Amino acid sequence: MAPEEESETTGARNTNKTRATTADVGKFIDTVDTSAVRRTDARALLVIMAQETGQQPVMWGPTIIGFGSYHYRYASGREGDAAAVGFSPRKAHLVIYGLTSPPGVDHVLERLGKFKRGAACIYVNQLADVDLDVLRELVRAGYRHMTGQQGRQNG
Repeated sequence: MAPEEESETTGARNTNKTRATTADVGKFIDTVDTSAVRRTDARALLVIMAQETGQQPVMWGPTIIGFGSYHYRYASGREGDAAAVGFSPRKAHLVIYGLTSPPGVDHVLERLGKFKRGAACIYVNQLADVDLDVLRELVRAGYRHMTGQQGRQNG
């Protein structure tokens, strides 16, 4: 998810839409087209994710709020940076990224509460539907996994 990348095979440059920006996270939450409950939950997620990652929120693209980052490189040579963990307050759900990647996370997800699992994210109707202590555990695990800090303890 890098801003501009050069293909090793063609020399062409690619621009990814989802990259870190300087957009104001608070303004985004205040103006996003969603419910008051979703905005309140988004503000709570800001606090949770900042506490559990030790990182400040950054807008990634126009709609994702990320915490920390990691660098990726595919076998094709394409590489870039992406948010380690993050979320997007959308109309239908809170979409939370980076929590399903750590090995062995399935048993933790079983304790989370009501959510739907996507390929690389989870969908939560509202934070009241999930166990916030389990969510914190998942954020810590996802962040450590994506940033290569598996041996590091929170605290």
